[in-house]
Amino acid sequence: MADDNSSNQGPHFFSRKYIFPILLIFFAGVLGFAGFNSILSYTNEMEFCTSCHSMKVNFEEYKESVHYKNASGVQAICSDCHVPKPFFAKMKAKILAYKDVLHEILGTLDTKEKYESHRWEMASRVWAKMEATDSRECRNCHNFDNMDFSEQDRMARKQHPRAQLKDQTCIDCHKGIAHEEPDEPDEEEGSDS
Repeated sequence: MADDNSSNQGPHFFSRKYIFPILLIFFAGVLGFAGFNSILSYTNEMEFCTSCHSMKVNFEEYKESVHYKNASGVQAICSDCHVPKPFFAKMKAKILAYKDVLHEILGTLDTKEKYESHRWEMASRVWAKMEATDSRECRNCHNFDNMDFSEQDRMARKQHPRAQLKDQTCIDCHKGIAHEEPDEPDEEEGSDS
């Protein structure tokens, strides 16, 4: 009698009838996740970031910076500074990157002159973002708690402890570290009258 009741207990998900769809969904999920991660990884590579014509000015400046070539051989690439590591912040940055693609298509920055005319505005947006996140991406590599101030040059040895006490963030002092710092535009003419 016990065998008769056991057959009326509803579907068993590991019966032959359900195993194939479950395995199919599982492997589709694994492949989807792997594909998603591959795309994220690919779009974080320096070759991808600098493949757009509008990024050529940035790239040439970056190649002259300490973040590109230095005595220790440690290199920070575009995504290290411009793409957050936390998942939701990264997804937000990736979604907002549509603007970069749009301006590439529209040719907004396709000449050095056009690029320079927008440089202050672009830099200001990046600085504001870095300030709002307490220079989160900088701190992935640079952290006051890990600094040996005695090994730094005289100016840094003096300024870093002060900045730490004032709760300053990296971008407060280090604008123009990887790219040329733009000149602040003059106030619009006629504002003096």
